[in-house]
Amino acid sequence: MLPAPPPPPSATLPTKGSLTTLSTAASRVKSTLQQAATPSNHYPGAPGANPNQNTLVLYDTTGAWGWLGEAYGVQAGNLVSHGSKYTLQPAVNYTSGELAGYTGLIYVGSTYGEPLPTALLDDILATTKPVLWLNDNIWQLSARASNFTAQYGWTPGYFDFGNTLSVTYKGVTLTRDPLAVPSGLLETVISDPTKAQAIATGTASDTGVVSNWATRSGNLTYIGEVPFSYVGMSDRYLAAIDMVGNVSNPAMQARKRALVRIEDVNSEDDPNSLRAIADYLYSVHVPFSVAVIPLYLDPNGYYNNGVPMSVPLNKVKGIVSALKYMQSKGGTLIMHGYTHQYSNVANPYSGVSADDFEFYLSHISSDNYVIYDTPPPQDTGLWASGRINSGLAVFAAAGLSAPTIFEPPHYAASAVDYQVFQQMFGTRYDRGLYAVGWCPNGNCGTGTPDYTRIYGQFFPYLVRDIYGSNVIPENLGNVELLASNHNPPRFPADILASAQCNTVITDGVMSFFFHPYLDISYLKQIVVGLQTMGYTFVPANTVKQG
Repeated sequence: MLPAPPPPPSATLPTKGSLTTLSTAASRVKSTLQQAATPSNHYPGAPGANPNQNTLVLYDTTGAWGWLGEAYGVQAGNLVSHGSKYTLQPAVNYTSGELAGYTGLIYVGSTYGEPLPTALLDDILATTKPVLWLNDNIWQLSARASNFTAQYGWTPGYFDFGNTLSVTYKGVTLTRDPLAVPSGLLETVISDPTKAQAIATGTASDTGVVSNWATRSGNLTYIGEVPFSYVGMSDRYLAAIDMVGNVSNPAMQARKRALVRIEDVNSEDDPNSLRAIADYLYSVHVPFSVAVIPLYLDPNGYYNNGVPMSVPLNKVKGIVSALKYMQSKGGTLIMHGYTHQYSNVANPYSGVSADDFEFYLSHISSDNYVIYDTPPPQDTGLWASGRINSGLAVFAAAGLSAPTIFEPPHYAASAVDYQVFQQMFGTRYDRGLYAVGWCPNGNCGTGTPDYTRIYGQFFPYLVRDIYGSNVIPENLGNVELLASNHNPPRFPADILASAQCNTVITDGVMSFFFHPYLDISYLKQIVVGLQTMGYTFVPANTVKQG
C-alpha cells in the first residue's frame, strides 16, 4: 500500500497572504523547457474508452515527500484510462489555457503548499468542465477566486484529525484505514446547499461525528484527503474511483459484469476436481478463466520427502484432458507464469510452484510479513521472455492453444518484465505492481524504477496501465481458510461484502479467483451471491474488449 502524505503543519489553513504560487509567466517557461527535454506524456485509453474524452491528470512533485505525487498521479491515470485517454504531468508544468485541450481535469494535492501556477487556478475557476481536486492546496484556489464561497457555495475549513474510519457514499459504508488518520481530513463548510452538497461523508468511530468527505458544487468535486493511500478491498478508494470516472467519462456505461478465475492449476491438481468445477459453472451459465502453470517444480522435494520433482503439464494426460474439458464448458486458459517459483530457494515459502514468487524476490520478516525485496539478479527482458517462451512450448506440447492473457505469479514483476508481458500478450489479468521513478514528469518508461518504493493497485474494470497493457480486473480476492502473514482468513461472506462495497462504482466488474483444492461449496456461495446482486458472469475476453 502507498502511505499517506505527512500531516499538515497545522489544523488551520494558510492565510491568503502566506500562499506561494507560480506566476503564469514562470509556469509557461518551466513547461516549455520541460517539454523540450522529455518525450510525450500522453496515454491512450483502454478498449471501450470514450474516444471523445481526454483528461488532464496533474500531481505534486516538490518537498521531501514529492515522490508520492508521481505514484498518486500514476494511480489516477491508470483509473482514468477506463474512461478516456489522458495526459499525466506535474501541476507546476501547467500552462495558461492548457485545460482548453481537455474534457476534464484531475489534480492530486499531496504536497502541502505546492506552488501551483496561477494559470491553473484561473483556468479551473473559469471552466465549466468537470474538475476533481484531491486533498491539499484547495485553499490556493479559494484564495485566488474573487468570491469562492459565492461561486461554489462552500469553503475549505480545517484539517480534522479525528478517528474517521468509515466513509459513506451512495448509501454504502466503506472503510478507511487507521493509518490514514494522522494525515488529516480537510473539512469543508457548506454555506449554500443549493449550490454545494456533501456527496460522501466520513464518520468518526469514537464520537460518531459526521463530516464532509467529498463535496460537489457544479463542475467541481473536492475530496478532503488522498484516497490512494492505505487502500483495502472495501475502502473509500472505491468512492474515489467512481468520482474519477465521472470526470474521465461522464457517460460511463452502467454494466453489471462478473469474472471468476480458477487459480494455480498445474500438473499436480486433481483432474476430477477441475471437471467438477467446470460442470458446476457450466450448469449455472458462468464462463470462467483457468490460470495454468505450465511446469510444476519442487526442486528440493519440499512436498515429496526430499525427492525433487519437475512435471510439465503435457506429461500428465489426465490434467491435459481436464483442461480441454474445462475449455469445452466455457473455460478460457490463461498463462500463470512458467513455474510460479524461483530457482531452488524459498521465495518466500518453499521453492515450490504455486507457493512462491517467480519474477520478484521476497522473504518473510521476523515479524511475519511478506517483504518484497528486488527483481532477481538475472532479470532482463531476455530472461523474462525466455521463461514465457518455455511455458508456451509446454502448452504447445500438450496440444493446447497459446494463451493470449498473462497473469504474473503473485502479481509481482519488474518494470522490465511488465514490458515483456505487454509485448508478448498485450493483456494481463492481475493487480499491477509499480515503482516510483518510472514516470519522471509524467513520462512513463523514461526513468529508473526505485524498487524500495513500490506500490500495488487493483482495478474494478478494464484499464490500460502505464506499461501499455490492458489489465483485466481482479478486485475481490479469494477464499483463504487460514490467516497468513497478518492477512486474516477470507470466506465467501467477506468476498460478497467487498462486492457490495464495489457497487458504488459505475460500470464496475466483480472479479474473484478460486483454488480448485477448496471445497466447491465456497465457489457456489460466491457465484450465487453475485448473481443475486444482479451481476452477470462473462468471459475474460469480453471484458478485454472494453
